[in-house]
Amino acid sequence: MPSIINSLKVISDPTRLRILNLLHEQELSVADLQEILNMGQSRMSTQLSQLKNEDLTTDRRVGKNNLYTATIPECLTSIIAEAVHEMPETIQDQAALQHLLNKRQNKSKAYFDELAGKFGKHYVPGRSWKALAEALLKILNYEIVADLGAGEGTLSQLLAQKAKKVIAIDSSEKMVEFGTQLAKNHDLPNLEYRLGDISSPPIDDQAVDLTIFSQALHHADRPRKALREAFRILKPGGVIVILDLLQHNFEQAKELYYDVHLGFSEVELYSMMDDAGFKAIDVVIADKEPETPHFQTLLGVARKS
Repeated sequence: MPSIINSLKVISDPTRLRILNLLHEQELSVADLQEILNMGQSRMSTQLSQLKNEDLTTDRRVGKNNLYTATIPECLTSIIAEAVHEMPETIQDQAALQHLLNKRQNKSKAYFDELAGKFGKHYVPGRSWKALAEALLKILNYEIVADLGAGEGTLSQLLAQKAKKVIAIDSSEKMVEFGTQLAKNHDLPNLEYRLGDISSPPIDDQAVDLTIFSQALHHADRPRKALREAFRILKPGGVIVILDLLQHNFEQAKELYYDVHLGFSEVELYSMMDDAGFKAIDVVIADKEPETPHFQTLLGVARKS
């Protein structure tokens, strides 16, 4: 019979406690746990080994993976539940786990993607992602749109062709001046540029129907605050769309493009949107650049209930 004292010593470590809590809810592989906890394989394997040595987990082989499950003695159940409740990481872990489970459910769609989702895999004259995006932007039906971190306003100008009003926010005075002149030149009186930070945009509460961050969030000093602000300015039922870089190791981006963050993982973006209060969150990898360093684009969409 496992030693209760030894078991208590093992679960006194916060990381092992988080792992045990996740495995109590869902059978997971090492790779799953790595993704949820943003932890290296070596460290994860060590933590699982210590839990297994005290019979706090079991595993089974499925294909190339070992799937782990928690086996918590009844005498420790209430202790672990109370300890987990005290941990600030628990909410984030739950959000990350839900995102992982959502991804699993969506895998069944891959078969149909293989059959019908040929767009972008083979060359067809006159067909491109840019053309498709512009076509979709023209049929979007949102009255008031906020483009946060708008830059020179290419996206804002496209949105202004359909929306009743577009508010473009940027922290660069020159960008705001340039964008304002472009709006005037292109006869877009419904496109208004405002000088401001995306972490504190000069927009009233519940004022917009759609908020967009297009490759802007990784420039924010406080991306979580920027998302909370996006939630603030959205009307109930409003939508947020985020296009940003998947987490990468191209350190030169900080000097070349003045990036503050080297992208975000899928789980991290999901967690930030969840923390901000958004619902019906969907985060996917939308594109991968063929050229080195092969930046990948994350697409996040959610709604304010």
